Amino acid sequence: MAHLSNPDHVNPVQWQQAQGVARQTCARFFRDGGRPEDALKAFGLSDSELEGLDWSRAVDAIALTLCSAPQRRAA
Repeated sequence: MAHLSNPDHVNPVQWQQAQGVARQTCARFFRDGGRPEDALKAFGLSDSELEGLDWSRAVDAIALTLCSAPQRRAA
């Protein structure tokens, strides 16, 4: 997964907001000595799908998650 400028299926304003939240979250993990994997786990993501994970890729993965449609819950 290369660095995403703006995925086609996401509203550009929503993408910029999600990128900001993801950057801010990753910055807090970085400041506290965490790793990109820790930031992904905080959003319920698995780091096994992302090979060569770094902070930039973690930000993109988190932003994509924030922009995804919510999953329906079974009753």
